[in-house]
Amino acid sequence: MNLVATPARLSTVEVTFEAQFTARLHWSADTDAAIEQRVADILADVQQRGDAAVLEYTARFDGLTAASMDALELTQAELKAAFDTIPAAQREALQAAARRVRSYHEAQKKANGESWSYRDEDGSLLGQKVTPLDRVGIYVPGGKAAYPSSVLMNAIPAHVAGVGEIIMVVPTPKGEKNALVLAAAYVAGVTRAFTIGGAQAVAALAYGTQTVPKVDKITGPGNAYVASAKKRVFGTVGIDMIAGPSEILVLADGSTPADWVAMDLFSQAEHDELAQSILLCPDAAYIDAVQEAINRLLPGMPRAEIIAKSLTGRGALIHTRSMEEACAISNRIAPEHLEVSSRDPHKWEPLLKHAGAIFLGAYTSESLGDYCAGPNHVLPTSGTARFSSPLGVYDFQKRSSIIEVSEAGAQTLGKIAAELAYGEGLQAHARAAEMRMKKQ
Repeated sequence: MNLVATPARLSTVEVTFEAQFTARLHWSADTDAAIEQRVADILADVQQRGDAAVLEYTARFDGLTAASMDALELTQAELKAAFDTIPAAQREALQAAARRVRSYHEAQKKANGESWSYRDEDGSLLGQKVTPLDRVGIYVPGGKAAYPSSVLMNAIPAHVAGVGEIIMVVPTPKGEKNALVLAAAYVAGVTRAFTIGGAQAVAALAYGTQTVPKVDKITGPGNAYVASAKKRVFGTVGIDMIAGPSEILVLADGSTPADWVAMDLFSQAEHDELAQSILLCPDAAYIDAVQEAINRLLPGMPRAEIIAKSLTGRGALIHTRSMEEACAISNRIAPEHLEVSSRDPHKWEPLLKHAGAIFLGAYTSESLGDYCAGPNHVLPTSGTARFSSPLGVYDFQKRSSIIEVSEAGAQTLGKIAAELAYGEGLQAHARAAEMRMKKQ
């Protein structure tokens, strides 16, 4: 089969650019109505029947039959055995990646994850107490592919934050367990792990069953059923985000080898036919070179068909008037992954406001961030980087305000509070403040 990938060729100087650009960006996060109804039925069933429902759906959807949930729970000995049996090179890579991810998130915690307080001029104590969540659930995809890196990225920041229990769920279709995923769970310090997936796993974590403990928050990506389930249980538990298709945006000045950039575009396109790979560059000849590299390198890729569909359906090579304009367009897109592939990436970084992660310089491939650079690879997609952040230690902590008003402070604050409370018609609020004031 002679596969070709033809990303849309756009130019900001063309009068049709805006319409073409908007059409290429559009992706609907709306879930199919049939999926929504099926997910609603599964959630309600698991909430009512617990383990029995989870066992039934696991047999139906994953082809994995078990007499009880005990058979679907992975013991710490199994996780350790998986770690011991994977090749030494994989063990070393897993541990090295885990060290870097842990170091980054420990630095993140020290920077802004501590409790703080101060006393005002009246001696009142004001501050914030930061405490970890008691128990979190991490969802690790396990269908078409296995993602040990997702285990590290979800479990390690939770561990660094001080979460008491980390419950992992991972589907194992027909009972096939991926040793590298289990080994990653061992390295990352997962407390308990179950071989269940889909909406039923999300329900089990959100509501609790006879065997699976109820968690406070669920993190991790999944398919449309998992995304729908996470949306529906939000409020009963916290969630990290609703993940859309993967995205990469490359800002290039033409100084990076075209083959490198083509492969970086492939790195997201190979995830999914809906993944989006975009190049922004002011050098038309360089864009031609990248297209040539795409054509030449594609036949040698194991996932060539998926890459071709992704690039043809959602990819774009955009010729801009300048790097400044490319940065402005990037801010409009707010991509999940943003590579600044230029001679002087620090010149352009101050112009970039919205991105899940920014990769500076020709040697910083997005794939390094996916596995072992240190920062989290769970990132906002579909333009949500305009208001969302990467997964981090802060997602596994909560903040409680601390207020200790002194006697002197009660005199000052009481007058203010009472005045505002009377204005709102809440007399008990006002009287509660006034009772603590000295009689004049």
